[in-house]
Amino acid sequence: MSKTMLDPKNKNIVFIGFMGVGKGTIARALIQATDRFGLDTDDLIESMENRKIKEIFEKDGEVAFRKLEKKTAKWLQKNVQNAIISTGGGFFKTDNLEKIGTVVYLRSSYEGIMARLLSHEKADLKLAKRPLLSDEAKARALFEERAPLYAKKADVMIDVENRSVQEIVAEIIKVLKLKRIKKRCES
Repeated sequence: MSKTMLDPKNKNIVFIGFMGVGKGTIARALIQATDRFGLDTDDLIESMENRKIKEIFEKDGEVAFRKLEKKTAKWLQKNVQNAIISTGGGFFKTDNLEKIGTVVYLRSSYEGIMARLLSHEKADLKLAKRPLLSDEAKARALFEERAPLYAKKADVMIDVENRSVQEIVAEIIKVLKLKRIKKRCES
């Protein structure tokens, strides 16, 4: 296991992976099954900027958004402990990722991610809030570029394709040896 998992000062779990893979969904389920609280980096940025990610991309561009991610990463490293953190698809590029916590890569194929998004009851909304998915060819190329980089940054890789949220959470709890809250998991 990595040194971040053994560091008593830093017990955060940081989910990385391509946009739409289910980082937020898995984080929320893991929060329910453990004694931790959760944060979403995109939500933090939207709160900090008082506008949606899509608007930041449209008005300021991707470079400005990545600067906001770096600012958020520094804040997380300095101020957050024992949390479950879901990130945006490009957050893995921040320099201090491994100092924030144990990095868990939620891995799926591009087709698996698109099938997951398109099968959602709010598919239009899910796709609309991800500006980098608007061009199929560019999105696929971005996925192919990022997949090996996610793997390099990860302390742990969890395959999520064609698996239930409960199966994925159970594997994460087992692999990271997390304390499960019995009362929440018995229902």
